[in-house]
Amino acid sequence: MHCRPKVMAPIVHPTKCCVQNNYSETIVPHIHPQHTTTVNHDFYKHQHYFPQTQSVENEVTHQHFNVYGQAPAPGFGFGGPGFGGPRPRPGFGPGPFGR
Repeated sequence: MHCRPKVMAPIVHPTKCCVQNNYSETIVPHIHPQHTTTVNHDFYKHQHYFPQTQSVENEVTHQHFNVYGQAPAPGFGFGGPGFGGPRPRPGFGPGPFGR
C-alpha cells in the first residue's frame, strides 16, 4: 500500500535580486541642411585722367614820364652828374664774343 507523502508548509527564502541588462540600439538621424551661394563680385575702377599743359607768359610794361626841371641823382647812369645826354645803345654788329 502506498501512503501519500506528507506535505509541509513551504520555506520561503529572501528574494535574490538579479539584474538582466537588455541593450537596444536606436538610430536618431540629425539632418543639418547646408546651402552655398556663390557671389561673383565685379569691381570697376574708373580712373579719370586730366592731362594738363602749361605755358608761361611774361608781360612787360613801360611807362614814360616827362620830368621838367629836375636832374637825376649823380651816377644814375646817364653820363655822370646831370642828364648829360642819351644813354649809349648797344651796337648791332658782332658782339665781344664774335656772334
